[in-house]
Order: sequence, then C-alpha cells, then structure tokens
Amino acid sequence: MSIRNRPQYTLKRQEQIDALQRKLRLSHSDQERYDLYRELFGKYRSYRMDSALWVANQRVELAKRMKNPLYIRSAELNIAEVMIGVAMYKEGAVRDVTLSKYRLTCAWLQRLIPLLTLAELNRITYQKLLNEYAVSHERQTTMDFHHQLKGAVLDAVDEGLVERDPTRKAIIKGKSPRAKKQKYLNQFELHRLLNDLDLGPEVSWDWLILLIAKTGLRFSEAIALTPDDFEFSRQVVSVNKTWDYKTGTGFVPTKNRSSVRKVQLDWQLVIQFSELTKRLPHDEPIFVEGKVYNSTANSVLERHCKRAGVPVISVHGLRHTHASLLLFAGVSIASVAKRLGHASMNTTQKTYLHIIQELENQDVDLVMRSISSLI
Repeated sequence: MSIRNRPQYTLKRQEQIDALQRKLRLSHSDQERYDLYRELFGKYRSYRMDSALWVANQRVELAKRMKNPLYIRSAELNIAEVMIGVAMYKEGAVRDVTLSKYRLTCAWLQRLIPLLTLAELNRITYQKLLNEYAVSHERQTTMDFHHQLKGAVLDAVDEGLVERDPTRKAIIKGKSPRAKKQKYLNQFELHRLLNDLDLGPEVSWDWLILLIAKTGLRFSEAIALTPDDFEFSRQVVSVNKTWDYKTGTGFVPTKNRSSVRKVQLDWQLVIQFSELTKRLPHDEPIFVEGKVYNSTANSVLERHCKRAGVPVISVHGLRHTHASLLLFAGVSIASVAKRLGHASMNTTQKTYLHIIQELENQDVDLVMRSISSLI
C-alpha cells in the first residue's frame, strides 16, 4: 500500500509535515530544532515508521550535542513506544485480527518494560523481557511475541537507534503446553458424525458442517459463500472473500492472496447444494441471517459429536479433519496446501507435522518390506 493510500494519510497532515521540515531547514537554534523533531515524530509515526525512527534518532543526537541529560532521556524512545508506532502504522494495511495482536504486544511491553529505552536494549535486557513474558505464556505464543518485536527492533537498528541486534540468538522459553483437545476425526469417526446430520430442504448449520468437512474451508470463508460462487457444471466453488462475523462488517478480503482459490466438489455435494441454493438470492451469503456466531456453529457440532459417540471437535477441527484424511489418502502436501489456501507448503507441513511423521513411518515400513522381499 502506498503512503498516499494509507487511511492515516491526509493532505493536511502532509502539509503540516512540509511546514515543519521548512522550519527545520531554516532553524539555527538547537532548542527549536529539538522541538521540531519531536513534532515531526508525532506526525510521521502513524503512517511512515521509517521516517519516524529517523527523526527520533536525529532528536537523540541533537540532545546529546546539547549535553542536556533531561533532553537526552526525554528523546530516547522506549521499545513500547516503537511498537505503538508500528501498530499505528499497520492500521489499515493488515487485517483487524493481526492488528489486535500488535496492540496486545504493545500492552504487554507497557506492562513489563514501560521505561526501558532503546539505548538500554541489549541481548541481556531483551532476553530478560522474553523470559518474563514466557512465565505466563506457552512457547509458541512467546515465539510469536518475539517475531513481532524483532521486526520493530530491526527497524530501530537500521536507523541507528540501537547499535546491535539484541534479538539475535534469543532463547525462546514458555510454559508447558496445556493438554490439547483432539483437533480432528479419523475417517470412521467422520462417517458417524456426518450420518447424524439432519440435512433437510432448508439451509441450516448442519449443511455448513457438511460443506466444511468436505471442502476444508475456513469458517469465515464458508459463511461468505453465495449461490454465485458455486459453478455446478464444473464441480467447483470459488473462494474469493470472507465474512467478518466478529465485528459484523460483512464481506472482507480473504486471509491472504493464496486463500483466493477454486475448490473441487464431489458430485454428491454438487447435487445437494444445487438443490439447496436454487431459490436463494444469487449474491447474498447462504449461511448468514442476522448476526453470526462461531460459537453457535461449534455448539451444534458438539451436540452431533456427542450423539454420534465421537470426540468433540470444533468447526475449525473439521478443516483439520479434511486435511488429515487427504494426507492419509496419499494426496501430496502441495495439493493439500493449495486446497486449504495456505500461503506456503511450510504452513501445511508445520500444522500437520504429526500426520506427516506417521506417514513417513509407514513409508519406512513399506521400504523395509520391499527390500526384504528382494531375496
């Protein structure tokens, strides 16, 4: 996204920045320049973080030249301020769920190290921060926290606000993970679950459960489908948007560019959905009527799981079930990644590592049996 297309960009703000820069070029007073740099930082940081960090560095250098301890301390940014700036900069450029993670990181920084300046940031203080965060978070959550911080810190390194990369060789710790609920069903369990569905002539949550189980769509992708998205003659459904059920703003873009895809349907699903959707408005979401809650779908699925006598999973667990069945059936990781709309095969490999390892063990057994039969 270009600077001028960012929501925070306004012509008025740019004119204010231009005016401050003109004053800066004409100023011969260190005190005035110091104040101008402070104003510029505030103007820049919501939509151009690289310029904001450069201005911040100029202000620090000026304060040092003035040899004013109070100014030096005031000019030095802390890591929490940098992350707040990053969060402001990301607004309008990332999805709301991603933005909320940045804001949560800011809140934790303000809680754990509210006064730690970038000048005081080194490998020891950074590791201490990670250790304190890890006390109340699992290792993967701590890793995500580290990755968000690292991007902001490296920007500060590039602008000379931090001498060396303090995130290098950081050790990621965390609480012991909680006992994980089963995320997917095996083929026998899925058959029992689907047999318990009440697939009547009207649209219902049961039809959504069937659709996700057979396509592996994300919940937000499935509830965004309209009759126009189905190409029954070609046996495909087009995934090109999602439904923002969390804030209720309607259609929004997909999670990433790879999520825009066409998913092949089996002939039974084609017949069922062509009949189900033929009287529905062609451009309105099939499963949305008023406010939609993910928890409602999960509750319906939980009742079916209990009635069918299978482990209780979530709606997202149906997506995991779909992927695991494909992998056990011998479908390549590349094909599974494409069908699920993953940005890369690495995501698929990481998510389904346990299944891949099990398949590799089966392959080893098959190789050994093949070799032993040669004599």
